[in-house]
Amino acid sequence: MRIGLINQLHGRPDGDTAAPSWESISERAAVAEAAGFDMFVFEDALLYRGEEIMDGVWESVSIAAAVAATTRRIHLGQSVINSPYRSPAMTAKIADTIDEISGGRFVLGIGAGNTADSDYEAFGFPTDKRYSRFAEAIQIIHGLLKNGAIDFEGEFYSAKQAELVLRGPRQQGPPINIAAGGPKMLQLVARYGDAWNWWGWDETIQQIKARLRPIIEQLEQACEAEERDPSTVGRTFDLYTVVPEGISSHGVNADGVEMKQPVTGTSEEIAEHILSLGELGFEEVRCDLWPKESHAVEAMEPVVEIVHAG
Repeated sequence: MRIGLINQLHGRPDGDTAAPSWESISERAAVAEAAGFDMFVFEDALLYRGEEIMDGVWESVSIAAAVAATTRRIHLGQSVINSPYRSPAMTAKIADTIDEISGGRFVLGIGAGNTADSDYEAFGFPTDKRYSRFAEAIQIIHGLLKNGAIDFEGEFYSAKQAELVLRGPRQQGPPINIAAGGPKMLQLVARYGDAWNWWGWDETIQQIKARLRPIIEQLEQACEAEERDPSTVGRTFDLYTVVPEGISSHGVNADGVEMKQPVTGTSEEIAEHILSLGELGFEEVRCDLWPKESHAVEAMEPVVEIVHAG
């Protein structure tokens, strides 16, 4: 099994913990690479507006290109790109360009979006008909990355005789990993996705399995409807929140939320939790660590070794 690291890009200057800087992000990516992590993922948002506080977020495409240029082995990408932020043809162009910079290590994680209440209106993006918009967007993105060209005219998006003349190191572009939980979105995973991504927060392994089994069953049914072997769709999981051995699990996670059910214990116990997700077919688990500092990443090295050993 592969194991990844989730890195937040949000914060505020007067926050309880230091707001992320490029220096801290690049250091964490380097430490993750040295510790043996396979994947480095981060969020794609522009603003988090709470009732009393507001967090800013670094723009993730810029961060992805910078991480691609300053690492050598680790794969990288947004856990889930907010599709409405960028036109689909531009998203495909961005993905192929970052794949070129990284030498074939970029993964295009993408979804219909989920932060409308926080930043869509603030930055001028539409908030309606999110599924319908995404259904058109992913058709354009898939066509451009897999075939290099598309001619598309839809209700929301168009790509008139669009072509990717310059291509990255992979003929069909970086893999498309779609985040989806509902039946219609899972149908798009089956039709266009190389992989499917979902998440779990403050749950025991038994709770995760109980919640995800019906979703996975729907995914497999969607694949059958598309006459596709379900085993050809990779599965990745974002696991919130992991507290490495030797670090207190009392307190709040990187989002300022109280940790009710953190994944913690010995390195062996944490690795067992991660590996048990393989029973649901997950091939990669990305871990959100607490605390955010690099010493927590270093403390996960024994977990990485055990997970790799299986």
